[in-house]
Amino acid sequence: MSAAAVEQLLRTIAPAQVSAFFLVLTRVAPLFVLAPMFSSSMVPARVRTVIAVALALGLEPLAAAGRHIPTAPLPVAGLALEQLLIGGALAFAVAATYAAVQAAGTFLDAISGFSFGAQLNPLTGSQDASLSRLYALVGTAIFIAVGGDAWVLRGLARTFKLAPLGSGVNLTDITVGSLSAFGAIFTAAIEIAAPVMLAVLVTDIAFGMVSRVVPQLNVFAVGFPVKIGVAVIAVTASLPFLAGWFSTHLANGVGLALRELGG
Repeated sequence: MSAAAVEQLLRTIAPAQVSAFFLVLTRVAPLFVLAPMFSSSMVPARVRTVIAVALALGLEPLAAAGRHIPTAPLPVAGLALEQLLIGGALAFAVAATYAAVQAAGTFLDAISGFSFGAQLNPLTGSQDASLSRLYALVGTAIFIAVGGDAWVLRGLARTFKLAPLGSGVNLTDITVGSLSAFGAIFTAAIEIAAPVMLAVLVTDIAFGMVSRVVPQLNVFAVGFPVKIGVAVIAVTASLPFLAGWFSTHLANGVGLALRELGG
């Protein structure tokens, strides 16, 4: 494309369209920082940037339709902050569900003894033990299998109807909803890990009774591998039920975020 053609194309783009594009991009960006799969460190930053720009280009006509978009720097900066809050609320609601799954794996690593073998988790870039990495991988697989990426993108498009550009946001609702999602992470993690935790607890109680009956038995030497075996069996039996739990809580999280934005 020649320089003259590029100049002619730029002249056809109104300043309001440019402002709307950057505002939409600001709302889309938190997904690629917080939301699972979208923010994965395994995806190069350039690829995530290209996808975010493509989504913003596709959503800009929907977001700017019938809206008066300011072009002055100060009003645009204020609107950009609002878009960060809206996009962050949606991304955080999705990330909270994924964080609960990974936290459940961390709990199980601590009580079963797998925490002694922590290694680098390629999905998060942090040091995680075996079960934490397993639950993170299973959570990502379930997220893809249930169409979580499509749910998130449909929810993102829905935000432009519930909270149009320039309409303002209710900071109280967003703050309360985010705190509620954050507080639910621990409870949800306990729900996921409860079957395995119960099995390990029963094993500990059984070995405690054995140590009272047979004091000569080295409970620590025998109990450690048994606890790991029981944990592995319990995890194998409980993981198939994680898909239904994950899909339900993911849908509830996206729905809660949209209800907050819609007032």
